[in-house]
Amino acid sequence: MDYTAFIRERITRLRMARNVSEYQMSLELGQNKNYIQGISSGKALPSMRQFLNICDYFDITPMQFFDSESAQPELVRKIAEDIKCLSDDDLLLLLNVIHRLNKK
Repeated sequence: MDYTAFIRERITRLRMARNVSEYQMSLELGQNKNYIQGISSGKALPSMRQFLNICDYFDITPMQFFDSESAQPELVRKIAEDIKCLSDDDLLLLLNVIHRLNKK
């Protein structure tokens, strides 16, 4: 697996899902205006500290960052948080709904 390309593409997908420009994200991370553009173009990779800042920026864990199965990690995290409050009966009902949707 080409991790350099994966990191670059994953940051781009997450950024676009949040509807944020490279310029805006760079500034919000406290970097120069071309920081994210450099990563997106393959000219640079974030340091470990900046990678963790990027994960915080997207409100995801590093594990979620590398989970390519999840196209919308923020949404999945929010769903997981809300599920914790459900009763056992509601959890069973939700599980049945999920199984039904997965069959389609």
